[in-house]
Amino acid sequence: MTRDMELIRALLLKVEALDLPQGTTAFFNPTDPHLQVDGYTPDQVAYNLDLLFQAGYVKGQLGMTDFGIAGLTWSGHEFLDAVRDPDVWRKTKDRARGVASIGLGLVWEIAKAEIKVKLGLP
Repeated sequence: MTRDMELIRALLLKVEALDLPQGTTAFFNPTDPHLQVDGYTPDQVAYNLDLLFQAGYVKGQLGMTDFGIAGLTWSGHEFLDAVRDPDVWRKTKDRARGVASIGLGLVWEIAKAEIKVKLGLP
């Protein structure tokens, strides 16, 4: 299984859209419509969501067959805010395309650079 940045972004948007009340955890399995992303299998969703837990972008707990999601962490919100804009996301992917493998931190840095360009900042 591979990490998929497009799926990572889509899952962060879905977790944010859950709009869970503070202090609550909702349980979902990888086939739940709340987590499904067109073009991806439940296994791909589960794997990439697990990576988001490991990276500290999603808070909650991992179960044997489900995910207890309590929302995004500060880092999750920060990353999502950097890649939320579709134009910034497209340009970020274009800039990263020439690299065989790219980490989440570098994707974040590229997105922040694209936001600065969009804002006319040095």
